[in-house]
Amino acid sequence: MEEFLVRPRSLTREAAALRAGVPALAIHVDRLCARIDRVDPLIHAFVPEPGRTDRLHAEARALTARHPDPAQAPPLYGVAVGVKDIVHVDGLPTHAGSALPPGVLAGPQAAVVDRLRAAGALVAGKTVTAEFAGAAPGPTRNPHHPGHTPGGSSSGSAAAVAAGLVPLAIGTQTVGSVVRPAAYCGVVGFRPTHGRIPMAGVIPNAPSLDTLGLFTADLAGVALAAPLLCDDWDGRGGVRPHHEDGDVPVLGVPVGPYLERARPEAVQAFRRQLELLSARGLMVRQLDLLPDFAELERQCRTINRFETAASHAEWFDRFGGLYRPETVAGIRHGRAVRPAAYRAALDFRADFRARLAERRRRAGVDLLLAPSATGAAPPGLDGTGSAVMSLPWSCAGLPALSLPAGVTEPGLPLGLQVVGEAGADEGLLARAAVLERVLDTA
Repeated sequence: MEEFLVRPRSLTREAAALRAGVPALAIHVDRLCARIDRVDPLIHAFVPEPGRTDRLHAEARALTARHPDPAQAPPLYGVAVGVKDIVHVDGLPTHAGSALPPGVLAGPQAAVVDRLRAAGALVAGKTVTAEFAGAAPGPTRNPHHPGHTPGGSSSGSAAAVAAGLVPLAIGTQTVGSVVRPAAYCGVVGFRPTHGRIPMAGVIPNAPSLDTLGLFTADLAGVALAAPLLCDDWDGRGGVRPHHEDGDVPVLGVPVGPYLERARPEAVQAFRRQLELLSARGLMVRQLDLLPDFAELERQCRTINRFETAASHAEWFDRFGGLYRPETVAGIRHGRAVRPAAYRAALDFRADFRARLAERRRRAGVDLLLAPSATGAAPPGLDGTGSAVMSLPWSCAGLPALSLPAGVTEPGLPLGLQVVGEAGADEGLLARAAVLERVLDTA
């Protein structure tokens, strides 16, 4: 069954075919909805939507009327996109994985959806999220092994791309909610620099950490979609080498207590990928970047919990009895954090960002590499796995990718996390393409 469920589709190929008029949008919508109807009951990537087919046909007719010549249409003409259910979409209710009345959570369409639709995309539907993009998991299953978690909180978005329901999906990451599910589901996940995609129209979790991201089958798909969604994209790629090897990136590996949080099988697979990269002539430098990792983890959690409690202050007072226990625990933790402790955590983070940037600069490192998660997707659906491997980079607001990087028993994917410099998302994608060609994905 798993082989049938895992069929990721190339965004670049699909977009090119649709702009060539093959197939016509009406046929494309029928095929899309047939695949969702057939596969989604097995993995639950999408929020159920009565009338999905009729809605998409109506949107496709309107799109065809606006762009009668597909060759002259926008880059994502007819491409079906899944949108995480904390992101407002006109015509679709927002539940945020919760039992709260949808009208309470309603709001104007998100800026990212405006950009998707302006680029010609069709919203295939809302994808399942953990409750309020937190720790309480939704029903989504991992397409590789349905008894395992797909990760969270962007569980439905990652699974929808892995299963070939859509070639592009939107998620969000506060700590690890794009990079981790991408790794667990064997697809590419991209978390831009914090704030690079406007968060307007997205239900907040922890606003100083929350970042919109996306999932595709490969890096070429990210390279197509990111310029359409991110602010002020530099189409030249943004690579400004500061070393003699030109476009060949210098890679840094943060050793010490941070890397020790990964499980042995993940570290072993990570070392194999580093050996491959070194054998292809890439320079790999080990760096002691995170000696105070435990304190960083504590301070980042303080920021996260305090801001989550503030984001939910009004809703929780009115509907606290409808929240799930995992979310309640996080909000109560946040309400117990004193403002002075929150301000101290923000100061710690600012100092960490500056120290990290300076250490990278002194080491002459272009990209940081780490496992995308502590290991492969854990069994069971009562949790979403640990986000700890993304924590430093999310706390610093840095852009990061998860690239498929091998499998472990019983055939579950692993990911390689690639971290760029703040604001240098273009350079991250350009340099990561060098890595993607070398990595062992088997």
